[in-house]
Amino acid sequence: MPTPNSGALWPRLLFALGILLAVGLFYALGLQRYVSWDYIRSHLDEWRAEVDANLLPSLALFFVVYVVVTALSLPVALPLTLVGAALFGRWVGTGVISLASTLGATLAFLSSRYLLRDWVQRTFAARLEPLNRGVERDGAFYLFTLRLVPAVPFFLINLGMGLTPMRVSTYALVSWVGMLPGTFLYVNVGEELSTLESPSGLLSWQVLGSLALLGVVPLVIRKLLQWSGRR
Repeated sequence: MPTPNSGALWPRLLFALGILLAVGLFYALGLQRYVSWDYIRSHLDEWRAEVDANLLPSLALFFVVYVVVTALSLPVALPLTLVGAALFGRWVGTGVISLASTLGATLAFLSSRYLLRDWVQRTFAARLEPLNRGVERDGAFYLFTLRLVPAVPFFLINLGMGLTPMRVSTYALVSWVGMLPGTFLYVNVGEELSTLESPSGLLSWQVLGSLALLGVVPLVIRKLLQWSGRR
């Protein structure tokens, strides 16, 4: 005899199976090789010619691919960002990557919430109560800080925040704003992709300095807000 929750359980199991199947196929078919350094460098001129001949279809295809890989939490967002910068330039590249990464992150957030949030909140309710209160009180700023600090993996933020009570609209908006500076920085680096001989060329002192500066921004904003509140 089915349990009261069996009707709600099966869709979640099927959804989880679909995600696992998609991720498994990505590796089983060897699709990760298409974002390797050697493959990108050897095909970049060919891709640029295709973009020049078919800009809008190329933008649409790139957007869909970026959304899918980020929604599935596949570890290829950075090389895709660099490719997008090299193909579409600074401003168009920043725009399409920013929108695609935000949509993909929101889909991963919703997937985590749909699959795991109820079980996690029910099982660890007492331990999660302080976290839930913190997210309700200061969650937007906390998420903004995480988005600016590249030390925290992109996919972990998406999946972890899905387990909290944060509103979807807040998550999407703050993620977009928080990821925009880093996206612009990586796009600037990716514009020079065709001139680099190895991946180590991406880690110049200017890039590392900019990433460190991004980590300081939330602290400055916090101090300004505290000062403004006191006044």
